[in-house]
Amino acid sequence: MHEAILYKKLKDKRVKCKACRQACAISEGKTGICGVRLNKEGKLYLMVYGKASGANTDPIEKKPLFHFMPGEKAFSIGTIGCNFRCEFCQNYETSQASKGIKVNELMKTIDRYSQNLSPKEIVKHCRENSILIIAYTYNEPAIFAEYAFDTAKLAAKEGIKNVFVSNGYETEETIDMIAPYVQAMNIDLKSFSDDFYKKICGGKLQNVLDTIKYAYKKGIWTEITTLVIPGKNDSDDELRKIAKFIAGIDKEMPWHISAFFPAYKMIDVQSTKYETLRKAHDIGKEEGLKYVYVGNVPEEKYQQTLCPECNALLIKREGYFTEIDQLDNGKCKKCGQKIKGIWK
Repeated sequence: MHEAILYKKLKDKRVKCKACRQACAISEGKTGICGVRLNKEGKLYLMVYGKASGANTDPIEKKPLFHFMPGEKAFSIGTIGCNFRCEFCQNYETSQASKGIKVNELMKTIDRYSQNLSPKEIVKHCRENSILIIAYTYNEPAIFAEYAFDTAKLAAKEGIKNVFVSNGYETEETIDMIAPYVQAMNIDLKSFSDDFYKKICGGKLQNVLDTIKYAYKKGIWTEITTLVIPGKNDSDDELRKIAKFIAGIDKEMPWHISAFFPAYKMIDVQSTKYETLRKAHDIGKEEGLKYVYVGNVPEEKYQQTLCPECNALLIKREGYFTEIDQLDNGKCKKCGQKIKGIWK
């Protein structure tokens, strides 16, 4: 076990976790909603520190991040546990593994799903394999913030960049802590309905909106992803509200629209039709967004990065193969338009 940083001691050996916006007040011997932050004798411990349940090398485009070091590989790590309970989760076997079990069984469960992987070992692996990015993903990185933080600090010393793939529930304290070391975030904006968040995810919409705005304010490059689920969040009105919110922050903030496929507790919901994704794309453009991408489908038309000024093809994508074309040092070669992002 590793004592957490992000918490506050309360009376009667209770603690308040400050890693995520669930703000759990945890009694002695109990965990928070995530199931991996344990109050032991009035101190909060991170049970999954150095315990990675997922560790793989992925294209950065898979996160998805399209305006962040395109074509590079990212060493992706995550742990078990999550502060949400999304009924459509693709990684539910690990994200929900820490829920509903007794504390004395928790460590056995963590060990069953995890491998020992310390921050030093992660950075060493990246250095030896010329991997320039570490992605904290698969589950919500806020719940293992101290593990991610220590890794990111070591990585920064080696010139390795760090990204969070998040459900948008980091507290301002967490973002303040990671901001010097984390260069980019992809944040899920799963819906623009508080009812959707409460019933399907176990969260609150406003908290996610606040995190997106705060991450942007702190200078972290931010891209947004919405998984479009038929009958749940795919109305024209809701998609337009999402697009307006993003455009209200920055019209050059990329919006990734992804197709849903049946999973977990939503196996009876049909997959997203391509026409719905195309509609969402068009709505985003109507609201002034410069970069709207469609993912999880074979169609590649809406995965290309085009210059918003002259329409030149800047970055060509075929699946996860990326070719930089008319982009040089963050500018369009054809017209000189500056393209927001973090480039090589």
